[in-house]
Amino acid sequence: MDATRGPILFRCDGTPGGGWEPLYQCLSLAAALQRRRRGTHFFSYLEPLSLATAINRANNDWAPAEHPLGEPADLDATIAQVRKLNAAAVVVAGPGMTADYLAALRETGTLVAAFDSTAAMTFPCDLVVNPLLAPGKKPYRVRPGCQRLLGHRFALCRGVFRRQRTIRATEPPAPFRALVAVGDDDPAGEVVTRTEQLLATGKVAKVSVAARTHHPRYDDLLELADGSGGKVEVVTEAKELMTRLVRVHFAVTAGDMWSPELGVVGIPQLIISQTARHGLSGKKMDDEGVGTFLGDARDVSAGHLAEAVDALLDDPMERKGMTRCARNLFDGRGPDRIVNGLEVLLHAPARRGAATMPATLPLRLAA
Repeated sequence: MDATRGPILFRCDGTPGGGWEPLYQCLSLAAALQRRRRGTHFFSYLEPLSLATAINRANNDWAPAEHPLGEPADLDATIAQVRKLNAAAVVVAGPGMTADYLAALRETGTLVAAFDSTAAMTFPCDLVVNPLLAPGKKPYRVRPGCQRLLGHRFALCRGVFRRQRTIRATEPPAPFRALVAVGDDDPAGEVVTRTEQLLATGKVAKVSVAARTHHPRYDDLLELADGSGGKVEVVTEAKELMTRLVRVHFAVTAGDMWSPELGVVGIPQLIISQTARHGLSGKKMDDEGVGTFLGDARDVSAGHLAEAVDALLDDPMERKGMTRCARNLFDGRGPDRIVNGLEVLLHAPARRGAATMPATLPLRLAA
């Protein structure tokens, strides 16, 4: 079998400490790779272990990692997985990633791609992808031969959002509904606080909260929904989310991967960041007219949020402008473009020649 058609190995974790965003970024890319008939294998340290079900349900193979990403023992185990699968490429995502880690993987001869939105090191890999809007090209330092895929054209998007893009062509009728989608990481526990504040404004008739069952405050959300008299609902499954996307008037997000996905559908956003890198992306989205960046969660009070909600719901032209800008900026084809970049590099003449080179030279050449 041609080595350039080998499977793609994803090295990413999903834990409360390191976050679950890298795992779901890789799942979005894996879905696009499967459309190109590429095998996808995950080598991940998961907590809770039930996340393995989500990986396998998406037709991916999964092998458990015994050590978190970036540890010395993990590097040896990852290299062993690369050689076992004869992987054409390995995609690395997570805060434990270092330049030495990527360089060691590249020495195996496989193509190495990295998901990163911090630009905090010099990348010795073949491909670096920033699925968020910021930072841009200038802060990224790369070694010779490394390609950069940055900006809104490479924003990740799941199929559930692309399918609702054409359905939500116009804003739904009143009463006003809101969606709270701040991600599963939610280190500040903002999801419960912001949901309560939205209800207190008196202008929002119903709040849908997008949160998976491993969210740190999932039980608190269920308790809040039970005592809300039907004004709050918790959405955990993609099928439930599909129907809500076309009915909400705006969303409260954190500038993470949910923000570009909601932009594909054209939903106006109020962005409250919880990390520096998500704050940069939120500011960029504000500059593009996709949403309103309110600031860091520590600086956004209940009054500040209420004023922003009033201004947005009282101005239909503002909502239409956000919808138009979001749909023009994000088209939902980011994963396909990343796959195209991977395929171009994998089928480059130099790499194909290296992949088919025999392991040992003939004796007459070796002499």
